[in-house]
Order: sequence, then C-alpha cells, then structure tokens
Amino acid sequence: MAEPLADPGQKLLAHGCPAGSDHDRDVPEIDLLSPLTIRGVTFRNRIVMSPMCQYIAQDGFADDWHLVHLGSRAAGGVALVIVEATAVTRDGRITPGDLGIWSEAHVEPLARIARFVHSQGAVAGIQLAHAGRKASCGLPWKGGVALTTPEAGGWPVVGPSAVPFDEGSPMPRELDAAGIDEIVTAFEAATKRALAAGFRVIEIHAAHGYLLHEFLSPLSNRRTDSYGGSLENRMRLPLRVAGAVRRLVPADLPVFARISATDWADGGWDTDQSVVLAGHLKSVGIDLIDCSSGGLVPKARIPVGKGYQVPLARRIRDEAGVMTGAVGLITEARQANEIVTGGDADLVFLARELLREPYWAIKAQQELGAEPSWPISYGYAVKRRAK
Repeated sequence: MAEPLADPGQKLLAHGCPAGSDHDRDVPEIDLLSPLTIRGVTFRNRIVMSPMCQYIAQDGFADDWHLVHLGSRAAGGVALVIVEATAVTRDGRITPGDLGIWSEAHVEPLARIARFVHSQGAVAGIQLAHAGRKASCGLPWKGGVALTTPEAGGWPVVGPSAVPFDEGSPMPRELDAAGIDEIVTAFEAATKRALAAGFRVIEIHAAHGYLLHEFLSPLSNRRTDSYGGSLENRMRLPLRVAGAVRRLVPADLPVFARISATDWADGGWDTDQSVVLAGHLKSVGIDLIDCSSGGLVPKARIPVGKGYQVPLARRIRDEAGVMTGAVGLITEARQANEIVTGGDADLVFLARELLREPYWAIKAQQELGAEPSWPISYGYAVKRRAK
C-alpha cells in the first residue's frame, strides 16, 4: 500500500503538498486552471464533473446517452469526469434506472465511455456505490417513491439496522456478518471491473444516506456488535471497503471517497467525526475526500446557499491533512477559482451547473484570462467567427 500524502493533521498548501516541504519552493501560482498531479495521474485543471445519476439505464447498462452526456463534458474542458453512482450489486441500485457494475457484461459499455473521455484529454473516473436502505425507489420524474413490493418493481433492501429511511420506506434487513463480508466482496469485484474498463480514478460513495454512510451515522446504525456503537466501530465497514479498494487499485492511480461531512441533524454524523474519518481514510491510502453533506434523514435542516459546503472541505483539508474536493452550489468561475487559490479545496466538483452548460470549463478559461481550449473541430470555427 502506498504511503499517505502527509502526516495526519499536517497542513497542506494549495498545491496539495505539506507545508514546509521542498515543494514549497518555486511553485507556480495555483488556481482553478492549474494542473494537479495525484499519484501518477495529472489533471489538466481543478474542475471535476461530479457524479450525477441519470436514471435511464436498462438493467444497469450504460448506453449512447451516457456516452454523449459524459463525453461532452470531457470535450468541454473539465479535468475529471466521474460516472454516476454505479451499483456494485443489483439490489444496491437507488432506482431501476441506475448504472451497475455487478457483472462482467457491464464492463465494455463503460469502457467505451472511458476511452472517449481519455481521448478528449480528461481523466475518466467512476463512483462505486450501494444504496442500502435508500434502494428500491421509483424514477424521480415519476415521484421517486419507494417501490415496496415486487409487483411495483421493487426489491428487498438492506442496512446496518432495521431502521427505515422514512415512514413510507421499506424496512431494511439488518446485515449480518456474512452479509457485510458480501458487501466488501462486491466492492472488490466492482473495482476490478472498473479497472478493466480503463477508469483511472475510483471514488467510493460513502455519502448521501447510502449504505456506507448509514453505517457511519448513529441515526441509522443502532447495532451493538463490532460495527455499531462507538465511532471506531461505525467507521469499520467504510474503512474495510476503502482498504480493500485501495489494495486492488494500482499504486499510480488515485482513490477518492465521497462523504457527507454532516447529517445536518441532531445526534447524527457531524464534521468532528468526519475529520477523524478522513484521517483514517488517508491512512489506508485514500487520496482525496469529496466533501458533500446530508441525505441521511428526510428532515435535515440544511443551510443551502452559495458554496455552503466549501467550509466542510476546508476544515477536513486543514485538520486531517488530506486533499479535498468542494461541491455544492458552485456556479461561477471566479467563485471556483477562489476556492482553489484560497486553499479551501484542491478540486472543485461541479454538478447541476455542468448540466446547464457543458462548456463551463472552456468559458471559465476565457473569463479567467486563459486561452480557451476548444476542441479542434469547434475551435477553428469559433476563432474564425471571433475575428
């Protein structure tokens, strides 16, 4: 296993190196458009396409929509394109329309996407996920209600404890020791398939109220065995998965973890615990913490506003000494640039804004005074029209 980037708690500079290191000398100015190297992968800038579910897959398979959707953002200048939450088991899907990677047959359609993303100068990543007690839901444009019976198209759900997400959700089956081992094995098998498909970044989904997050939070984890109770016990499964994935991924490729840094709910998972978790994730070789929040309980009090999750990324970065990504209502180029130059995070993850504008990164280059890197076939026409 590769050594962690820095001692836990050691502050990182904006370029991701420990303060006081040799790298602190003669370092070029760091901003949104500067490259970043993590292990053996260099990202051409700090702009990431955040994983966003499309809910249109058939039996977990990526299709032409996914290729065009993801490929256009790679052509549009982002550095890293992360495929949406991709289920490691069939029953781990949020909806019947989720992407999956539980079989060898899923590999080639995903590989087609990875190849195209790489051909455009971006890096292809994939988020591996299990929805836990929030699985078996309908499509969002059909109400997103829980599918509680086989007749409705639903399936049994699992979780750390027999605690449903809300009143209308199915009761999850509490995972026993064998079931927990099967989850770890499923993440391992999915990692092997993701590598076979050519992805160069693997992200573990431990956020938004899905299975690994459910084990972390005392609001959803009521266990009394070695996977419940204390913080150490509640972190056990996410850390097992992280360690297992890291051991399978070659040393020159990064592994990220997305966490909900707080539940925004009394008695739940919070930022103090997230700092501890981030330090442990770093110790098992996780390279970057993608800092989101919420999703565990339906009535969380979330102070939604411009860049509202950026302070979470900053605190984890400073206190755990690990690279972070900031996400959530980041829409403007100068706002994103300030996140990087100010040392709040190492990468900026854009979600809905990239749905609105696939060429956001190219427009950000222009707004920040750089030469826009239009695809050759577009740039020729764009530059001619500009004269």
